Amino acid sequence: MTTYSFGGGMDVKGVQGSISFDGEWITITKKEVGQQARNFRIRAAEVTGTRLKPGTRLFHGYVQFVLPGSAPAVESKSLLTGGRPPQSDPHSLSIRHSANDAAAKLVAAVEQARPTQ
Repeated sequence: MTTYSFGGGMDVKGVQGSISFDGEWITITKKEVGQQARNFRIRAAEVTGTRLKPGTRLFHGYVQFVLPGSAPAVESKSLLTGGRPPQSDPHSLSIRHSANDAAAKLVAAVEQARPTQ
C-alpha cells in the first residue's frame, strides 16, 4: 500500500496499524477500535526470523518478527481473522493485498540489517 523513504527508513500501512523501519529499529504501531495506539519497538539486530504471508484480494496477510526465546504466534483459525496471528501479538501486523510489495521490501531491509552468523 504505502511505502516511502524518510532518512533511509520505510513505512508500511497495515490493518489497524503500521510498521516503520529506520535501518536499526522496527516500530509496530497498533490501533484497536476504541483503544489508544500502542507502539512496540524491536531492534533489527535482535530479530531471529521474519515471516511474511502476502494478503490476497479476499484475505489479509501479515508480517511477523520472531525474537530469541519466543515462538512465532499461532495463526488464527476463525473465519474473519483466519490465517494470521491475533491482533494482541505485539510482533506482527496484518496487511492488505495492496501492501504486499511494501511489506516485502520492509522485510528484506530488516533481513539485511540482521547480523549474519
